[in-house]
Amino acid sequence: MSSTVERQDGGVAILTMSLEASRNTFNPENFQPLVRQIESLMEDPSCRAVILTGSGRFFSAGGPIDEFAEAIDDGTIGNMVSEMTNSLHSLILKIRANETVFIAAINGAAAGGGLGLALSADYRICSEKAKIAAAFFGLGASPDGGTTWLLPRLVGSQRAKKFFFNNEVWSANEALAFGAIDEVTSSEDLLERSIKTAKDWGKWSVNSRRSTKQLLDASTSTFFETQLEFERALMVSSAQSPDFAEGVAAFMEKRDPKFSEE
Repeated sequence: MSSTVERQDGGVAILTMSLEASRNTFNPENFQPLVRQIESLMEDPSCRAVILTGSGRFFSAGGPIDEFAEAIDDGTIGNMVSEMTNSLHSLILKIRANETVFIAAINGAAAGGGLGLALSADYRICSEKAKIAAAFFGLGASPDGGTTWLLPRLVGSQRAKKFFFNNEVWSANEALAFGAIDEVTSSEDLLERSIKTAKDWGKWSVNSRRSTKQLLDASTSTFFETQLEFERALMVSSAQSPDFAEGVAAFMEKRDPKFSEE
């Protein structure tokens, strides 16, 4: 199997890519089962948060270079890259818009499209041994995986430009200092820290999680007036939900709210 799922208390699922899937994530034989597993978890109302991690030295090493060489020789490289990026980009859009909280537990190298997969998460925790790289320029390629949209929003446009044009590789601590990730921990504590964050962030209502993810992404590309209208519409919708009624009751009764799974 390209990946395995382990369920935890608190609506948390740990999705671990196999050694082969971590080394060669975007080979269709590895990536399509991974996509189906992620989509299945997003459709499961009992799953509030997903921790995505890799195996061995890699979180996700990006595209299959040897297969690129074969596709160049037989003239199918255009179709191959089109299908690969379409699958990855469709998944990233779903991750960004879905109420499920995604935690990237970056155990090793995240490069190319694998970096995009990590950046698409809501929270990123790196093992002290992890590294992140774009790696596109060394191949004469254009960046993909949403990296040119996601990274500048975390580290700033000019810092992102230096990262790409210098073909840089950042250590975990460098990525933390630049703002690309949220936390660095030991390899031994990586999953424990990820589970805690997944439970803490996943405990909130569906409306709070979904709306906030969508509003924050929209905020960088809309006028203020448009953003206010978007906020108003989502607030009105959430105010009519059972979870809002529960939140108000819990506040009045001075207790923790117990939000539904749907």
